[in-house]
Amino acid sequence: MRVFDKNIAMLFIGLLIFNLSGCGTTVSRKDVSETIDLSGAWNDTDSRLVSQEMIDDMLKQRWLRNFQRKNKKAPTIIAGRIRNLSHEHINVGTFVSDIERAVINSGEASFVASSEERGEIRDERKDQDLHATEATRKAMGKELGADFMLQGQINTIIDAVKREQVRYYQVDLTLISLANNRKVWVGQKKIKKLVKGSNLRF
Repeated sequence: MRVFDKNIAMLFIGLLIFNLSGCGTTVSRKDVSETIDLSGAWNDTDSRLVSQEMIDDMLKQRWLRNFQRKNKKAPTIIAGRIRNLSHEHINVGTFVSDIERAVINSGEASFVASSEERGEIRDERKDQDLHATEATRKAMGKELGADFMLQGQINTIIDAVKREQVRYYQVDLTLISLANNRKVWVGQKKIKKLVKGSNLRF
């Protein structure tokens, strides 16, 4: 009887170990440029491609050449509010970073720090006034003023039936002159995804 109980116990332990090993996590590294779409929701690929395409369009339009011809310099842009009006969580900060990188890498325009970023920088200048040497401290009142502000929003429309879902994303960006509030460029990018599965999110 004891041998039988021991065999049952060993079998139970073996099954337990097998089940636990089957629940383990596996990780494989991927190239950051590779498209991986698991849920159909907005992801890093959408952010990167939308920002690049919209900025490419923005920098091809007439406003840029007119500004360069009149001012003899490249324009300076600041990121304003880009609102997420979609049904899902979208990391707008990552999207703004993708936009800034696309603009800066183009060499056609530059970005200055946003209102949130400037606070920390100004605190550092104040600290330098007290603690840094005369030769290395950075003076107040020498910030580069922006010529334009980029604002926008992200919207979605969801159409679903049973195990199929169409996700429609629309990104609208507007470039506004800080001198006179004139809209010099309005861009729009649309994405449509067909998602099929039993675990769809609404």
